[in-house]
Amino acid sequence: MNALLYALVVVIWGTTWIAITLQQQSGISASVAVFWRFFISAMVLFAFVALSRKLQKLACKDHLFCMLQACCIFGFNFVCFYYAVQYISSGLEAVIFSMAVIFNTINAKLFFAQQVSTRFYPAALLGVLGIIALFWHDVAGTTLNSNTLLGIGLCILGTYGFSLGNMISTRHQKHGLDIFTTNAYAMLYGSLLMALISWFRQDEFFPSMQFSAVSALLYLAIFGSVIGFTAYFYLVGRIGAGKAAYSTLLFPLVALLISTVWEDYHWQMNAVIGVILILCGNAIFFVKIPQLKRLDSSKNA
Repeated sequence: MNALLYALVVVIWGTTWIAITLQQQSGISASVAVFWRFFISAMVLFAFVALSRKLQKLACKDHLFCMLQACCIFGFNFVCFYYAVQYISSGLEAVIFSMAVIFNTINAKLFFAQQVSTRFYPAALLGVLGIIALFWHDVAGTTLNSNTLLGIGLCILGTYGFSLGNMISTRHQKHGLDIFTTNAYAMLYGSLLMALISWFRQDEFFPSMQFSAVSALLYLAIFGSVIGFTAYFYLVGRIGAGKAAYSTLLFPLVALLISTVWEDYHWQMNAVIGVILILCGNAIFFVKIPQLKRLDSSKNA
């Protein structure tokens, strides 16, 4: 089950970059794009839990946490990423987002006193080094100036918001709350927040009704959000936030494989090395190695 969820998250989120690119080409603003994505997702989830009679009644405190989750992972973090790409390359953005593995592990220890696995250190190191190698040309070609620093700052802020959203989902599950219900409310709150911001900014809510733009929106809403986030949060609850976040290091691999077929992407040696490092880190996390297992057991004893 864990392997299926992991693969589902990697494949779905590894393909959402195509839809996001199509959205940006339509001229839609970041806040409006996020609004429509999560408003549709929320409606789909509410319809599902209502028809299946699984809509869970939440306490006021739980609704407040859903609102906080909305700000962290269904709102401001996406706006940060959308604006950051105006100042830095998507490759550098992917490198910074790889810090989610580190943020999740630190936050899990900080908020839930979860022990850091011995496997984490070599796996995280190999994973981050792999992402850097994968996008080495983007990293090496970056010139530090005020705009670049702004883009980097927005990316770090968005990544940390993503991590905090993971922690809130962990909190929901520890309190026995249904993932579908909490996601539905959080996505609804996130969409309403983005609608309010868009209204104040006087953004156009219907900038393009082209088939490509609408298709991209529906893919992001249903596959990228309803299915992707539900599978991911189930994964967080089953294997922990740190291990689940390691899936974020595999998204660029899926994107590059698609780019190889559709955009004639040519693999350089640095990219090959990056893939090997990421896969080695993935193996350390998930393959049962007796020596590491004994170290983890002695550490938790």
